[in-house]
Amino acid sequence: MNILDHLAIFTLGYPSLMATIWICGGIYFYVHWERKQAWPATFVWDESAPKVTVLLPCYNEEANVNETVHHLFKQNYPNMEVIAINDGSKDNTAERLAALVQQYPTLKVLNQTNQGKASAMNHGLSHATGEIIVGIDGDAILDYDAIGYMVNHFLSSPKVSGVTGNPRVRTRSTAIGKIQTGEFSAIIGLIKRAQRIYGMVFTISGVICAFRRQALEEIGGWSTDMITEDIDVSWRF
Repeated sequence: MNILDHLAIFTLGYPSLMATIWICGGIYFYVHWERKQAWPATFVWDESAPKVTVLLPCYNEEANVNETVHHLFKQNYPNMEVIAINDGSKDNTAERLAALVQQYPTLKVLNQTNQGKASAMNHGLSHATGEIIVGIDGDAILDYDAIGYMVNHFLSSPKVSGVTGNPRVRTRSTAIGKIQTGEFSAIIGLIKRAQRIYGMVFTISGVICAFRRQALEEIGGWSTDMITEDIDVSWRF
C-alpha cells in the first residue's frame, strides 16, 4: 500500500470511526441519564437566587432584537439583568434598542464601534453585576425556563465553570437552515451528549452559554483575536 492508499483509508475510516463513537456515546448517555431526567425541570426561586447578567451582543439585528429581548424579560427567573451591546450595527439596531429601553427600563444598552462579538462580550462583562454571566446571540430566543435551568447546574457543584444550551433552528425551510439543523443535531445534540460521559463537554456553544463570573475573570474574558470565541474560551477554561 502506498501513501495514497493510507490517506484514502484514513479519509474514509476516521469520520466513520468517530461517528460510531459519538452515536454509541449519545445512546449510552440517553439510556443511563437523560431519559431519567425530568423535563422540563421546575425550579422555585426566592431572593437568595444568584444574580444573572445576560449579555446580548447585536450586529445588524433589527429584524430579530425585539423578539429576543421580549423573551428575555419573560424568563421565569427573579434576579437578572439584561445588557445589550450594539456592535456598530449599520442598520436600525441602535434605534430598536433605544425603543426597547422605553418599554423595559431595566434594559442596559451599550454602543461601540464594530469590533466583533468577543469585544462586545467583554464590554458587557465590564458593566455586568451578576455572578453568573449568560451570553446569547442577537437572534436567539430562550425558553422561559432556560436561565433557571442553567443556574441550577452552577448551584449543583462549585466546580462548574460553564454551561451550554441546546439550540434549535427555527427557520428550517432554507438551505442554510437545513444545514444548521444537521449541524446542531450532530455537533450539539449528539456529540455533546456523548462527551458528558467523560464528565464535561469539550466546547461550549456561543449561541447560548453561561459562565461563572469568577472563572471568566480568571481567564481574562473573551479573546478578541480569535474567530471562534466560544471554542477559545472553552479550551482556556
